[in-house]
Amino acid sequence: MVGFRRASVMFFVVLVVMATTVANGTSLGDKAKDAATTVGDKAKDAATSLGAKVPGAVPGAKASCDVKVLGAKGDGKTDDCAAFATAWKDVCAAGGTLIVPKGDYLVGSLELKGPCKGPVTLELNGNLKAPATVAATKPHAGWIEIDNVCDFTLKGNNVILDGQGALAWKVNDCAKTGKCNSLPINIRLTGLTNSKIMGITSTNSKLFHMNIINCKNLTLENIGIDAPAESLNTDGIHIGRSNGVNLIGAKIRTGDDCVSIGDGTENLIIENVECGPGHGISIGSLGLYPNEQPVRGVTVRKCLIKNTDNGVRIKTWPGSPPGIASNIIFEDITMDNVSTPVLIDQEYCPHGKCKAGVPSQVKLSDVIIKNIKGTSATKVAVKLMCSKGCPCTNISLADINLVHNGKEGPAVSACSNIKPILSGKLVPEACTEVAKPGP
Repeated sequence: MVGFRRASVMFFVVLVVMATTVANGTSLGDKAKDAATTVGDKAKDAATSLGAKVPGAVPGAKASCDVKVLGAKGDGKTDDCAAFATAWKDVCAAGGTLIVPKGDYLVGSLELKGPCKGPVTLELNGNLKAPATVAATKPHAGWIEIDNVCDFTLKGNNVILDGQGALAWKVNDCAKTGKCNSLPINIRLTGLTNSKIMGITSTNSKLFHMNIINCKNLTLENIGIDAPAESLNTDGIHIGRSNGVNLIGAKIRTGDDCVSIGDGTENLIIENVECGPGHGISIGSLGLYPNEQPVRGVTVRKCLIKNTDNGVRIKTWPGSPPGIASNIIFEDITMDNVSTPVLIDQEYCPHGKCKAGVPSQVKLSDVIIKNIKGTSATKVAVKLMCSKGCPCTNISLADINLVHNGKEGPAVSACSNIKPILSGKLVPEACTEVAKPGP
């Protein structure tokens, strides 16, 4: 009987507690949630505290590192390489963001190498500056090298990467010295996958501005290249042995090709590029070396080419080993005072160092040249000079309107070893002269 009364009292107490809880608008489930939330918040606070103890880490973001916190000065005088190296090591180890605040950072060289444990973003708000001195490096090395990284983003806020190349241009005449490749490329991108580069300008590179090799699914947006016309061998953007590169929106002023496309390039789109001064947008040169990989699926469209030595061109070496360049489109391109706006040159022989007279064995096929308009600085506006040993096939000309206003007379089109497929209105009329080597 006593046990029964005790149980009744306990049951009554439980009912009162439940009634009070409901009356206050709080359920038992809510109380459980509140307790879980409290524990979770404490766990987060602990993680944040641990993250804040990582040198250079942004509070609450363990793998986000600020180079100034790690000792970078950003004064344009002190070499800040060590801080960048430490920050990269931290973010690459876990994935995260490397933050470069506003300032001018002198860096002797940067090697940002993967693989990394997660996606990495380089948030670049300050300018980078290379040493002005001319020092030899290993061939084709980069001043800034980003290598073997997946899911990488370089987010530049219209920053400048200054190679300070003026001294180098005086000594890197390849035709005379043959030593150009020992100078650093401003930016070398090797083995990037599913990555994006945007909002940067490369200025005054000692050699090429940007070299893209062995990349897959790489997008470049809002890119600037800036160097004077007299800067030797400063190709703007060179792309080779890569698949799925998209160059969307660029302004390129330089002393060599604005964009050069090397062997092994496939599924490339170049769009909304403004080129000049420079040597135009070029596929090649191809066929200089044995075992070059095919070039396939290149589209160049909606571009402006101005005051350049060439417009759009494909160039291969005479006496070359066998090679392939196919499925190429040049369309919707405006030429403004361009020398030889449209050029296929399978007898490319700069400085007279080639097997002149020996046909190129690079096979060109399935090329569309469409809706090209503007002004030619030379009388020969369209020059299609194919290999006599391996003639071009399925080359189409459509809707060409190129005029020349010089004293030599109106523009002409010159061809050799080719029978192009013609459509639309063609100015000048196609293939009225025989193409000859030389300018």
